Amino acid sequence: MNSLIFPPYVHEGDRVIILSPSSKIDKSFLKGAKKRLKSWGLDVVVAKHAGSAHGTYAGSIQQRLKDLQEAMDDEKAKVILCSRGGYGAVHLVGQLDFTKFRRHPKWLIGFSDITALHNVLQQNGFASLHAPMARHLTVEPEDDFCTQALKDILFGNKLQEETSFGYTCPAHKFNHKGEGTGILRGGNISVFYGLRGTPYDIPAEGTVLFIEDIGERPHAVERMMYNLKLGGVLEKLSGLVIGQFTEYEENMSLGKDLYGALADLVKEYDYPICFGFPVGHVTMNVPMINGALVTLEVGKKEVKLSFNTHKE
Repeated sequence: MNSLIFPPYVHEGDRVIILSPSSKIDKSFLKGAKKRLKSWGLDVVVAKHAGSAHGTYAGSIQQRLKDLQEAMDDEKAKVILCSRGGYGAVHLVGQLDFTKFRRHPKWLIGFSDITALHNVLQQNGFASLHAPMARHLTVEPEDDFCTQALKDILFGNKLQEETSFGYTCPAHKFNHKGEGTGILRGGNISVFYGLRGTPYDIPAEGTVLFIEDIGERPHAVERMMYNLKLGGVLEKLSGLVIGQFTEYEENMSLGKDLYGALADLVKEYDYPICFGFPVGHVTMNVPMINGALVTLEVGKKEVKLSFNTHKE
């Protein structure tokens, strides 16, 4: 079981390209993200259509595709920061050429709708970063935990140490205790659910899956999870990390709250399962390296997710 290819760590002076592959964004967040990344000593380029608008999208499909392809092909760029999620990344899936990217791989950063692009990178053999985007980099202070963690990962501050780095969170009453190792994959459940049955689907075996979502009704989340269950995905996992579900109303007519319904759905599995992990549409949205080899340890009092990234 091996992690995917890690793009090179960045150094001062390296190029970052900010672009918008999904929904349009408030331009003030593009400026804020640029300012924050420049403060890290990076050379920041804002893509031509990053601040464009085409209906609800950040430009037409052709404009968004052009920006992303040019960023992927840029030999000097080391990082691609997606400005925000929303909807629209799926328009670009299947249209990307990895020929030059393979020679000059780079970190792709984003979450929410950007889950679709993470799946594309994994299908092509590359790790990527499910992590905060432009708004977070604009409004949160420099000492914000997630901002600092993102910086540390990009610069390799944590990833070249002899021991793995990781995150801990408190135990939850629905957790399944245990330890499991696998490749970390996942993100927004609605987005990767939309890629089920395609070449960009998430492979189940040997995967530690993490999920989160925003604005989805409990029965819709449960339906998607049943798809994973009936499709044989859940039974093959090495671990499951259930993150934050936000901006929805509990429907107690279902007999349980959302976490309770999910707990019932996964109760038969004996691998480690964590509820309430700090990932999702929340301020404490810790950077997750999609494609990294991780160990999930679920104990009585706390949960630890360790990234086994040390390179020999």
